[in-house]
Amino acid sequence: MDPNAYSEFHAFTTPAIAALSFDAATSRHIPFRARTRHRHATWARTHFSRPELYLQPRSIPELRLIVDLARKLGKHVVVVGSGHSPSDLTCSASWMVNLDEFHGVVAEEPESRVITVQAGMRLRDLIVELEARRWAMPNLGSITDQSIAGAIATSTHGSSLKHGILSESVVALTIMLANGKVVECSRERNVDLFCAALVSLGAIGIVVHVAFRAVAEYKVRWEQEVVKLPRFLKSYDSVWDESEFVRCWWFPYSERTIVWHGKKVEEEIQSPPESWYGASFGRYTYEALLYLAIWFPSTMPYVERFVFKMQYGLEEGVKGSAVENSHQALTMDCLFSQFVNEWSIPLHKGPEAITRLEHWLNGRSELSGIPISSAGIFVHAPIEVRVTDSSTSSNPRAYLDQSIADGPTLYLNATLYRPFLRNIPEWRRYYEAFEYLMKDLGGKPHWAKNFVTPTADDVWSMYPDMEKWVRIREKCDPTGVFVGDWLKRCILDGQEAKRAVAEEKAGEGDGGFVVVGDDGQEI
Repeated sequence: MDPNAYSEFHAFTTPAIAALSFDAATSRHIPFRARTRHRHATWARTHFSRPELYLQPRSIPELRLIVDLARKLGKHVVVVGSGHSPSDLTCSASWMVNLDEFHGVVAEEPESRVITVQAGMRLRDLIVELEARRWAMPNLGSITDQSIAGAIATSTHGSSLKHGILSESVVALTIMLANGKVVECSRERNVDLFCAALVSLGAIGIVVHVAFRAVAEYKVRWEQEVVKLPRFLKSYDSVWDESEFVRCWWFPYSERTIVWHGKKVEEEIQSPPESWYGASFGRYTYEALLYLAIWFPSTMPYVERFVFKMQYGLEEGVKGSAVENSHQALTMDCLFSQFVNEWSIPLHKGPEAITRLEHWLNGRSELSGIPISSAGIFVHAPIEVRVTDSSTSSNPRAYLDQSIADGPTLYLNATLYRPFLRNIPEWRRYYEAFEYLMKDLGGKPHWAKNFVTPTADDVWSMYPDMEKWVRIREKCDPTGVFVGDWLKRCILDGQEAKRAVAEEKAGEGDGGFVVVGDDGQEI
């Protein structure tokens, strides 16, 4: 073991932990890259935690050392990338593993455009690697700050009925289980594990390699149009099929939507129009106005209407177009700190969802069917509207894919900004009302977002494959190395989860699930 690494480790741990580390690593010279006093924060500064150890390994042997020690010492391990999720999913008081130093290219198959990368690689860096090969990602979410493992673990998606969630492009995963063994799973090998790990919530094991299928590089011509809400609802059924990529933003107080269409083209790059709040002056003006509205909530509609007018104008029609490389066209500026509460519902229920929420925000509770008062609630715009469709895919479906299994999916995203890191009044009551509506329409919350009312039992009722996922998780991690507080609260504290775990520990009903290693033997 590297003497410097050992002395650094020994300096801030107990003799017992140091002895375990030395015994596990002395013959392999494996460094243990850990530090104390790390303060973890989500990107939006919505949650904080102080892990006992913050570890940044650079190799599989280093990861194995961490997992072996955690298992022997009864520690929990939470893996974190950018922390872009605004929930406490990545928070931990135990051990936190960050894979930012584990970010290289492992292999590539030019004929099939499959690239295998270490799981800590950020999407933005993956895009650079793909561009060097004249490849691209087939679809993207709103940002590229996440690690590739973090993006697929939380069911990240873009907005297109031609595509499902991001993990549909994953060909294979290599995972380190709680026993320290590394296994590969794919569409042909360890298929049950693959379906569980495609949306793993970081609870199956540590994903170390991701094999991702890219497409040939492409450019997107996009345009955005101001459409009044009644016209948008009237054309709702056809708007999603007009282009490969479509997303919309509804601005309640302006009674308008922005409809964004993008299609693949072979044209010269054309720069996008200037954005009012994309520039520093507009951005800080918007944030300052939202901050003032915290103290004078009734001014919020006026602020939002002013900002919409400055950004887009009030007249209907096309308000900007561009031709950009795919990753530039499909991503967006998230501005500043925010709560994000996003749910999936069947696509055909969109007009009902928007109409009922519009009634509620305007004080017409009797028409909204939401039994929660909207008095004194003034929210931020926009409410984002996106779509996917995994129902026709031939790929194995992730057990915890929150999209609709038997048809196209609509995602409604109720964003609430936190101007200068300040929460707006009554944000929780707004989310309670929003979630009541989503549950009433058969919705599911996005795993990485700020849902507030669903219990573990609620979540179990939404996922028919949840029991299978929990049984696989228990088999892969019987001592709970990868069980954090969020996972216990949101899934494992449910009565059905407790029963499934108890049966698994009793050796009952594992459904024949096995994990096979490279030698063909069960692990």
